[in-house]
Amino acid sequence: MIITGQIEPWHVYVTSVGLATVQSFQLPSRGSMVSDAVPPKYLTNGFGLNAVVFNSARSAGPALAGVLIAIYGTASAYSVQALFYLLATIWTIMLRPERRSAPGIQRHSVSGESFGRSIVEGWKFSWQNYEVRVSLLIVSAALLLLIPFTTLLPVFARDVLHVGATGQGLLLTAMGIGALLSSVVVAARGDRMPRGIVMIGGVALYGLLVVVFAASTWFLLSILVMLIIGFCHVTSHALIQTVIQSYSPPEFRGRTMAIFHMTQVILVIGAMLIGGLASLIGARWAATSMSLIGTGVMIAVYALMPKARKIQ
Repeated sequence: MIITGQIEPWHVYVTSVGLATVQSFQLPSRGSMVSDAVPPKYLTNGFGLNAVVFNSARSAGPALAGVLIAIYGTASAYSVQALFYLLATIWTIMLRPERRSAPGIQRHSVSGESFGRSIVEGWKFSWQNYEVRVSLLIVSAALLLLIPFTTLLPVFARDVLHVGATGQGLLLTAMGIGALLSSVVVAARGDRMPRGIVMIGGVALYGLLVVVFAASTWFLLSILVMLIIGFCHVTSHALIQTVIQSYSPPEFRGRTMAIFHMTQVILVIGAMLIGGLASLIGARWAATSMSLIGTGVMIAVYALMPKARKIQ
C-alpha cells in the first residue's frame, strides 16, 4: 500500500492491532523456546545472548531504517523488514528443539484439557509455584512503579535539563548502551549469578537511580545514571525470565511466559499513574515518589520473603 500510495491512517490502526495480536502468540512461544534450545545450566547465558542481539538490533535498526528511508523511501524500510521476518520464519521452522523437564519439577499431564481449562491451570501453576510467583511479583512492581519514569523523559529533557529533543535522544542512547553492556555480562557470566539477590537488588537499585535522575540538573550526571539504569534493567529482566522458565515444566512454560508478557499491561497503568501524578506535583516528585515506593517494595520482598533471596 505504501508503494502504490494507497496507505490511509486506518490501515495503520488495523495493522497495529493485527501485529499486537500476532505478538501475543509469538512472544511467549519464542521466549519459551530458549529453554528447549539451550542446556539448563546455560539458560541465563542464553537469555543474555538473546538480550545482546535484541539491544544491538534496537540500536542499529532505527539508524538503518533512517538511511533506507532517506535514500529509497519509506517503502524500502518496510520491504527490508518483511524480508527479515521471512528469514526469521524459515529459520524458526528449521529449529528442532529438544524437550527437557525443568529440574526438580514434577511433570503434569495436560492432554485433553480444554482451552479455558488450560488458561486456568497456567494461572494456578504460576501462583502455586513460589519461584514463578515471586518473579512475576518483582517484574510487576518494576513495571508499575519504576519503568514508567521513561514516559516523562521529554519533560526532564525540556524543562529540567534544558537539552531538548537531542538531549532526550542521548539519554535513551545511554540507557541502550547500558542495556547492551548488561546483556554481554549476563551472556558471559549469567550462569554464576545468584538470581534471587540480583533480581531483587537490581530492581531496588533501579528505583534509587531514578531518584538520583529526578534530582539531577546536570546533564552529564543524568547520562551516567541512565547508563546504569539500562544496565540494571536488562540484568534483572533477563534473570526474571530465566527463573520463570527454569522452574516451569515444559507443558507450562508457554503459559507462564504468556503471563510474564501480559504484565506489560501494568506498564500502561504505571504510565497513566505517573502522568497523573506529574500533573499534580510535577515530574520530578512524581518519579521520585513512585520509585521510592518501588524500592520499598523490593526491600519488603527481601525482608519478608527470605526464600526469594535464595532463588538460583
